[in-house]
Amino acid sequence: MTLVSDNPIWWPFIDWALMYSYFMVGSFAAVVYDWALTFGQEVELVWKQRWSLMSVMYLCVRYVGILYAILYTSWYLVFSTTQTDASSNVIYFIQAWMPIVINTFLGVIMTTRIYAMYQGSKKILVFLIVVLLASTIASGVMLVMANLTTVGEEWILSGFHICGYSLDAAGIALNREILIPTSIWEILVFFLAVWIVIKHFRELRQLPTGSTTGGFFKVLAQSHALYFAVFAAVSAFYLGSLSPKFSLATVENGAYFGILDISQVLQMFVMGPRLILSVRDYNAKLVSNSDEGTCLSTVAFQERGDVSTSGDV
Repeated sequence: MTLVSDNPIWWPFIDWALMYSYFMVGSFAAVVYDWALTFGQEVELVWKQRWSLMSVMYLCVRYVGILYAILYTSWYLVFSTTQTDASSNVIYFIQAWMPIVINTFLGVIMTTRIYAMYQGSKKILVFLIVVLLASTIASGVMLVMANLTTVGEEWILSGFHICGYSLDAAGIALNREILIPTSIWEILVFFLAVWIVIKHFRELRQLPTGSTTGGFFKVLAQSHALYFAVFAAVSAFYLGSLSPKFSLATVENGAYFGILDISQVLQMFVMGPRLILSVRDYNAKLVSNSDEGTCLSTVAFQERGDVSTSGDV
């Protein structure tokens, strides 16, 4: 049902929505800019290479991210055109489910990376799959429970058309706690990566000569650390949003949630694709600089289970 009101009581919410929308436009610009910046690498390292699971994961995260950023920008963008209740529902549930779907894709990428770093250990692979499934299912169940009574609506407030929704206080709190299972997964994966990197470099010190995998582990560690730093910021913002003071529609709170959401967009759709590009770029440079054209001979990457030299993570 469409809500129509010219009551001044809604003016703080309109200011909140305006402030929030500025950050959403910024998130869209950041995703498109990063895509344009890395498109040359994408063509060389993804489109021109043999297709694999990681190629599909990259393209899904990258291009779904661009579409999502467009929808997300429109979510709280104040329009002068009519929005229907149906479109409000569609936009809301896409916005609600997309982080779970994309974080699952990123979980598959992380699983492949850790599996490679642990030299193809079947035990670590099974463990990671079980934890990722548990995290995804928990997040999905929490989202369903939080939105059982959610209804998207068109709000016409003082002439502004906004996609709104009706949600009780418990549902709002549960929506903000959905990232907790994913946070547990990310922390676990991060510590597994740190442990194997430390162990690997300790072993390298005992070798009389260097190893080609040393640089590879360094690239993995750097890209993972950057990704985790952004994810940690997103998690911190989510935890902070549980404070009762953020239940008020103020310009300051609009800025806070804008920073939160632009951080999440950067984590999923900028840092996520770069997890794959960074390793493939390193591997391509290593191949081009090698007289024999061989590299990474001790780390398994491809789905077929044997030792690979493609750096497909």
